Formats: sequence, structure tokens, C-alpha cells
Amino acid sequence: MSAVENIPQSSQRAPIAIDLALGGMAFIWGVNFAVVKTTLSELSPLTFNALRFSIASLLVLAALWLIERDVRPTPGDGWRFLVLGLIGNAGYQYLFINGLNHTTSGNGSLILATIPIFVPLIGTLLRVERIGARAWVGVSLSFAGIALIVLGSGEEVGLGNEMTVGNLMILASASLWASYTILARPLLARYSPLKVTALGMSAGTPFIVLYAIPALRAQNWRAVSWQGWGGLAFSAVLGIALAYVVWNLGVSRVGGARTAVYNNLTPVVAALTGWLFLKETITLWVIGGAALIFSGIYLTRTGQR
Repeated sequence: MSAVENIPQSSQRAPIAIDLALGGMAFIWGVNFAVVKTTLSELSPLTFNALRFSIASLLVLAALWLIERDVRPTPGDGWRFLVLGLIGNAGYQYLFINGLNHTTSGNGSLILATIPIFVPLIGTLLRVERIGARAWVGVSLSFAGIALIVLGSGEEVGLGNEMTVGNLMILASASLWASYTILARPLLARYSPLKVTALGMSAGTPFIVLYAIPALRAQNWRAVSWQGWGGLAFSAVLGIALAYVVWNLGVSRVGGARTAVYNNLTPVVAALTGWLFLKETITLWVIGGAALIFSGIYLTRTGQR
């Protein structure tokens, strides 16, 4: 009997199941860009974030209690979850939601696809991994692709330009999500993906609500249609609660690098849904930028040590 035959069938199927889950996550996040852009026409960005993270946190905490019957971290790990929540929830989401409000869903998704570039870059700075010359070429190509997308936005480039500001905010949010992925690794070695998601999210959500208080007071609640509430529900339940758990599951089972690669599917779905439902144009500048970004991601992934 071969070694493969000795492996239980459930173990052989597990990676395939995780790959399917990560593919579904990428699809949900791709559709989520158009959903968020549409919903932000009725809910202000900070109001939208405060509501969807409050809903998502309660759902994930409830799931954690039902499955594990324990929602407490090990003594001494509380501050680690606080840092995780501040970076991967409060900080990342503030930049992401406000950035997306100022740029197109296609641009936002393509720039956010640079997360696999930032993971090894930040890992190198923290001395947890090394990248070679091939990877540095990939990093350069990816940032050149971002420059093409910004130049091809159809507006004059400048720090005061709305779309440029939005693109830069999305780029900054990508670096924070990469940091979140790296910081979650040691915790995922000791806790389940569900628990890391729940505790990190519940640590960051109060800050999201806190800086959204003025926006919550100013929100015109009567102007929100059932489509707006539906978009909020989709983003909270699928785009945040479910997708965050699947992302951490991927990091814990197949590693951060392989998980981050699935994020490359997101801009494809986002560009198509933006074109179909938001009438966003896909210019040659954007196509060229996307080609450079994906080429850079490939070189970076294959150039890591």
C-alpha cells in the first residue's frame, strides 16, 4: 500500500475543500466591492462600517460560543488580539472604506491585490522572512502597475485629487491587511481560525464604532432603502464574518502566501461586476496596470526564500 493510500480520505479532501472555500471568499470579496459602492450612496462610509462590523462581530462571537464554548484568550494574549483588531479591523477598514468611497471598485480591487507583495515586504522588515532579487523585481513591477492605474484614472494626478487620494488610501489599507496576516500567524498556531477572527474583530469593532459616532448621528436613516439594508447585510455576513474566518482558516492550514494568492481572483470579479452593474469602464491603462501587478505578484511569490 502506498503512502498516499495510507492517508485518510478526509485528509486528502481537506486541502481541496480549503481551496474551494478560499475561491468562494475571493468571489464574495469581488462582488462586495460593487455592493459597498452601491450601499455608500445611502449610508455614509463610517456609518456603514460601524453597522456591518457590529453585526459581524456579534455573529462570529456567537458562532465561537456555540462551537467552542469559550470566548476568552489565554492570559497574556489579550494585548496581541487588541493589536490585531486595531491593525486588521479599525485601521484597515477606515482606510479601505474611505478610499473606496473616492475611487472606483475596479481600481480599489486591483490595488488591494498587492497584498501578496506587502506580506513578504513587511516580513522582511520584521525579519521573519527573506526575499531575493527576483522578488524585488516583482515588487517594482507591482508598484509600476499601481502607477499606471493612477495615471489612467482619467483625472489629473495630485495629492489633492479625489481619486488619487482614494487609491493611496486603498494602497495603505493593503499594507495594513498584510501586517494583520503576519501578526495573526503565531496566534493561529495556538487558537482556531474562528477564535482568532472573533477576538480580533471584537477588539477592533469598538474603535470602528467610536470614530463613527458623528457619522451615525448625522445619518439620514429614512433615506436608506431595502437595497441599502440588503447591501449592508451581504457585506456584514458574507464579506466580513464569513470571509474573515475563511481567510484565517487558509492562513492556518495552507499558509499566508498561498492564501494571499487567492486574493488575485478578487479584482477580476470586482472589475466584471463594476462593469456590469456600476457602468465602470476598463481602460487600457487599467489592463496594463493589472498585467504588471499580477506579473509582479508571481515574481515576488516565486522569489521568496
